[in-house]
Amino acid sequence: MSVRYIGSKARVSGLIADLTGPPPSDAGVFVDGFSGTGAVASAVADLGWPVRINDHLTSSAIASAARLISRSAVPFASFGGYENALAELSGVEPVLGFIAREYSPVSAQHAEVERRYFTEANASRIDAMRARITTWHEDGTISATEERLLIADLLAAANRVANIAGTYGCFLRDWSSTGLRELELQPRTLRSRPVEMDVHVGDVTQIPVRPEDVVYFDPPYTKRQYAAYYHILETIALGDEPEVGGVTGLRPWRHLASDFCYRKRALTALTSLVRNCTAGRVLLSYSSEGHVSQDELEAALTPLGKLTVHSLGEIGRYRPNDAAVRNADSVREYVFELHRPAQGVAVQPSLPLAVQGVA
Repeated sequence: MSVRYIGSKARVSGLIADLTGPPPSDAGVFVDGFSGTGAVASAVADLGWPVRINDHLTSSAIASAARLISRSAVPFASFGGYENALAELSGVEPVLGFIAREYSPVSAQHAEVERRYFTEANASRIDAMRARITTWHEDGTISATEERLLIADLLAAANRVANIAGTYGCFLRDWSSTGLRELELQPRTLRSRPVEMDVHVGDVTQIPVRPEDVVYFDPPYTKRQYAAYYHILETIALGDEPEVGGVTGLRPWRHLASDFCYRKRALTALTSLVRNCTAGRVLLSYSSEGHVSQDELEAALTPLGKLTVHSLGEIGRYRPNDAAVRNADSVREYVFELHRPAQGVAVQPSLPLAVQGVA
């Protein structure tokens, strides 16, 4: 997605893929438990891994999966191709639907505030396109994979015109030049070769995992709850009309609150996550900005197997506003690699990876 996603691994996904390495002949699948925008899953798929992705947000799972779709998987036979389907979708008549009523200036008619996430024109087009995607899928015009791709493209288009500083935790008081742009669907570059994948939405502890799999965890590091920060994307992805309220029009999200986001619960949650994972090799991303220090996490994970800590270098801190930009510094990213070989089989952990100055 073209959004400043908190904790995005876009700038270090290649390093994580290098650390993972190509799949050996006896490999299982690469399991991405917190897929986010799908940057790591995409980079690892480039190496030939079959991929299983999961996120507790439908919008993230859809966006991640779309990066793995090949052109042959989405023929859009009813339209004569992918680009023609996007053109047809772009031409639908605007509809004053849920997104327009709740997240454009139209909201002032019934809410306590004029929510300026989107212009009325753009919000109405989002509503119309999302409804049309549903209709096409329900009547058999498009497949489930084609539906997923079109929703992902609509999410990306909405992000490009959202009147926000970086996330949907709030909208800007005044209209930005970005917010005043016209919504435009843009075709993405689809893969030339199919990727074997399956997609899950839900609790990371419920993902199917086998000993031969490689599991990658990139849990939240800070107090920011993704379900609240990206609530509008979730509503577009689901195509539902939840009860919303408050200044920002938040949909219900507390059932998706993560223990990783609470300082007092984070270390226990991280340790439990890795301990209960049955994969022989587990990669855990974490950051110097996180609730848990490197030393604490290393001490907790060392008893679980052969642990190697890889430094991925420094990346820019998340900067949601001008004040954050002025006060910005960098954070250091790590990958904790844990090997738990089958009994009686010795497996050596990878050599530590240290890359400085990741831009």
